[in-house]
Amino acid sequence: MKKNTLRELLSAANLKLTEAGIDSPALSAHLLAEKVFKLDRLKIIMEMNNPVNDDLIPAFNDFVDRRAKGEPVAYILGEKEFYGMDFKIGAGVLIPRPETEEIIEHVLKRFKKDDAFLFADFGTGSGILAVTIAKLFPQARGIAMELSADALGIARDNAKKHFVDDRVLFIKADFTLPVFKNDIFDLVLANPPYLSDAELGEISHEVAGFEPVSALVGGELGDEMIKGCAPHIAAALKSAGCMYMEIGYLQGEAAYKIFDSCAAFSGQVEVLADISNHDRIVVALKN
Repeated sequence: MKKNTLRELLSAANLKLTEAGIDSPALSAHLLAEKVFKLDRLKIIMEMNNPVNDDLIPAFNDFVDRRAKGEPVAYILGEKEFYGMDFKIGAGVLIPRPETEEIIEHVLKRFKKDDAFLFADFGTGSGILAVTIAKLFPQARGIAMELSADALGIARDNAKKHFVDDRVLFIKADFTLPVFKNDIFDLVLANPPYLSDAELGEISHEVAGFEPVSALVGGELGDEMIKGCAPHIAAALKSAGCMYMEIGYLQGEAAYKIFDSCAAFSGQVEVLADISNHDRIVVALKN
């Protein structure tokens, strides 16, 4: 019996995903094949004309079927790269976005690698920001808050995976409530839900149909969570402490007003654009 080659399987998968209207079908097929057949990107190319293990074909086809229904690749693979590090991802937790990496870049400019500081992560999700900061700054310690028990479990796993679980404490808490004592953190990171109810209906099925709504939507106008946590961030930061918050690209003016209206931040607020020149990060320094 003729064996299927990797090229034939990828071609069939690409066709199926294309017909299903999936974005970047060839890339999806390659990523799924790398996982199932345990090949890196170079070996995928080198072994295109080689037969594959028949026992693994059903698993690959199952992955392709799930992708054809719109399920994001990160959920199928159970992992996603963020800032050059692999993170565990699962249902019930937001998939990391490239834009969020820009927060890390700004923190790297503010602190030296050997600085010892205390940080908080408001709404940690899978823990990408807290874990990455702890990894990059070996003397830093942090507390990461999250309401979702599922997300907290994944965040703790990611901290263990990257050997920072002894320096990051994960707690189940609502960041729109006063959780911390005043004046204790040098740095606060935040990536709250910031889509409006209307925007949820406009985003792709891959996002709205699979990612947790609670991690996407910030209320009717989309800025409710930002308003809710701003005063608590101001209280928790030390004098001269700094906050970096990711926002929606239409929220620059609103987010600026929210933080600038806090006496602790007045006159020390800036909205930074991302690589696409969209408003993306609010920076606020405590007076």
